[in-house]
Amino acid sequence: MNSEELSDLVVEALQDIKALDIVRLDVRDMTTVTDWMIVASGTSGRHVKALVDNVAEKAKAAGNRPTGIEGESGCEWVLLDLQDALVHVMLPKVREFYNLEKLWSIAPSGDAVATDG
Repeated sequence: MNSEELSDLVVEALQDIKALDIVRLDVRDMTTVTDWMIVASGTSGRHVKALVDNVAEKAKAAGNRPTGIEGESGCEWVLLDLQDALVHVMLPKVREFYNLEKLWSIAPSGDAVATDG
């Protein structure tokens, strides 16, 4: 599975559990850490956890084991590292404060794709 297919899998897994405001950012020209940054919101800590769990489960089933998960204790912001895709799932107030989309969109070739979710 290439990185674009992985990012599609992540978006679909987030949509399955009704994530809000899913944004997929192509950061290949900005960093060597990852190819895709996917940001989404959950309505509560439990929803954030369910979203991350669903993405991790679908990624594992497709042969992409997460290399790390951070922030599960509070579930206000959980980061799921799939190497070629970093998944940030946050409560809306946390997402608004950190505004990762703006930070990672500052590039000449930044490709931000908002998806309905």
